[in-house]
Amino acid sequence: MSPDELERELAEGTLRSAYLLAGDEALLRDDCLRAIRAATLTADAGDFNEDLLDGAATEPGSFLDALRTLPVMAPRRLVVLREPVQRRAASKALLDALSPALVELADREDVVLVVTSAKPDGRAKWVKAFAEPHALVSCEAPRRERDIAAFARAEARRQGVSLDAGAVQLLAERIGPNLLLLRQEVAKAALLAEPGETVDREQLAWLTSDVAEEPIWDLTDAIGGGHTAEALVVLRRILEQGAAPPMVLGALASHMRRLTRLCHGGRVGGPPFVVRKLESQARRYRAARLLACLDAIADVDEVLKGRGSLPPDLALERLVMGLSA
Repeated sequence: MSPDELERELAEGTLRSAYLLAGDEALLRDDCLRAIRAATLTADAGDFNEDLLDGAATEPGSFLDALRTLPVMAPRRLVVLREPVQRRAASKALLDALSPALVELADREDVVLVVTSAKPDGRAKWVKAFAEPHALVSCEAPRRERDIAAFARAEARRQGVSLDAGAVQLLAERIGPNLLLLRQEVAKAALLAEPGETVDREQLAWLTSDVAEEPIWDLTDAIGGGHTAEALVVLRRILEQGAAPPMVLGALASHMRRLTRLCHGGRVGGPPFVVRKLESQARRYRAARLLACLDAIADVDEVLKGRGSLPPDLALERLVMGLSA
């Protein structure tokens, strides 16, 4: 099930007894949890009927007690179990308790269980247990440009702003898979637009946060030419000028996706001189190398989302070293 399908189900009044919000995009997991919470809890008694459990520290007994507690002055309660991990005996015991608990929940209407997990093992018994009548909601970040554009269009509808096709494409190119930043840029566009006005690409280009074109070309040229030292100097200059690491990463991701498209015989838009430069850079790479570069970018995206102890600037420096090696 996708987040959009979950939203439609909830709008139609369908509320399941258990959900697994699985995937690496924290914003999508949080959005889904917020929607389930709104459908489950009443405003006047919500504080009494929600348990937030840490999957790394919760014992099986405490988890089952939370599920079996009756709601207070409300038709149902919500139990949220965050990131259960199989790293120690207690965590394994908790995961082992999930499958029978889901069987029990199938016959109940007074409690809703939500489990969130960034990287669950789809082969695990507890993950497979989230089959009908329960639901696994895929919260993976979009990787393809068209999927990012689809998210931008949906976000614009949600915020009540009209973006033309060029504006949507610009967001996908500049922001890439950083959905939180993309949401913020759509919010800026909503503030810019007059009632009933459609924001076009030119207006959005003026408004949207972006890494300066010339330094990014300097960076990608140095990377494509294998000039690691020069690439690191340019990266440092860009960061010192105030560019946020997610925006730098988004620019690199967009650039590498364009090169990958060209390398596979596809086309890219833009002024002729830009296309010629992209074609020249694409010839420096093999297809397998570009795919490895995109994987490395996805790994750094995880770091920038807080999954790891590496500072963002250092993560970008290591990425640039790897891309230019």
